[in-house]
Amino acid sequence: MTNSFKSAAITFIGAAVLFMSSCKKDDETTPLKEGIARSEITLTEVTGAAIEAHGDHFHGLTDLVSGEKIVIKFNENGAATENGHLHLEADAVYRLELKAWDYTGKEVQNQFIQNKATADLFKAFLVGGNLVLNKDSQDESGAIFQPRETNYADGTVVTGQYETTGVLAYLTVGHDNEGPTKAISYVMRKLNKDLKATITRSDWNHNDYATRFAGEDVLKLKFEIHVEEGHGH
Repeated sequence: MTNSFKSAAITFIGAAVLFMSSCKKDDETTPLKEGIARSEITLTEVTGAAIEAHGDHFHGLTDLVSGEKIVIKFNENGAATENGHLHLEADAVYRLELKAWDYTGKEVQNQFIQNKATADLFKAFLVGGNLVLNKDSQDESGAIFQPRETNYADGTVVTGQYETTGVLAYLTVGHDNEGPTKAISYVMRKLNKDLKATITRSDWNHNDYATRFAGEDVLKLKFEIHVEEGHGH
């Protein structure tokens, strides 16, 4: 074998190893390659002595007591197949939890938050409804949607509001949004690199979110809410 041939062979093998290594890395950091077959959003009403709305977030999300639970089921196209029209109390606080399954039946929602590197590419939005946000309300009677994971799926700690994703979140709709039925979409979006760190707690309800935050929707789950007066929670 000539030196030039040996050199070419070594170069080819090195490139092949690098290519396979790169593919493996991409596979490990690109979740949900097989797609999502069905999804669920569970809304659980929660109460607690210290819980209160404050601007764009909640205070007192500890020592909560769980109450009534509603499970919305969605097909592969994001259309609601069960409980697609909800009656929510204006002053109630709900814990929102996403579950999703791939076409093999495997539960996959934690793939969005499997570690910080992966979670940095994903963010949940709750768009539509022409909602009055709590930060824009004169008497703290508007809507809040606050992603609230405290740990990634690998067990490491989520350290701040810019790192949260929205597989777990807390929601209140508020008296300012009572009235006609509102069409809402829960969106899990895969973002272009470095965008997530620019998304604030007030950015969850922009109708032009796709223009503001470049990327692609991985999930878009559509349902309706009718906000009722509530019972003084």
